[in-house]
Amino acid sequence: MNLAPYFPVLLFILVGVGLGVALITVGKVLGPNKPDSAKNAPYECGFEAFEDARMKFDVRYYLVAILFIIFDLETAFMFPWGVALKDIGWTGFIAMMIFLLEFLLGFAYIWKRGGLEWE
Repeated sequence: MNLAPYFPVLLFILVGVGLGVALITVGKVLGPNKPDSAKNAPYECGFEAFEDARMKFDVRYYLVAILFIIFDLETAFMFPWGVALKDIGWTGFIAMMIFLLEFLLGFAYIWKRGGLEWE
């Protein structure tokens, strides 16, 4: 069994792991280390972590997160379209322009309704 073709893959993995370990070690040794209670405290959702779990907080946090996911997924559809633009022709181009028009109309609606504002 000849394993010679796999040597570049093994070398790539070893160099990658070695470089990662080396950089983390150098950062730990040479980097500044001034922890305080604020830096070490867990942060989540913009409010204190050690309060009552049933406390009320603003629903806009969820709305902004959902809007981000929606617009992020819509933007992700543009990459394959850009790669395959020569193959899909005018039909694909027009379909994406309709998609982008719907995307921009939704964005304008959310902007006009104040969904992107945070106080």
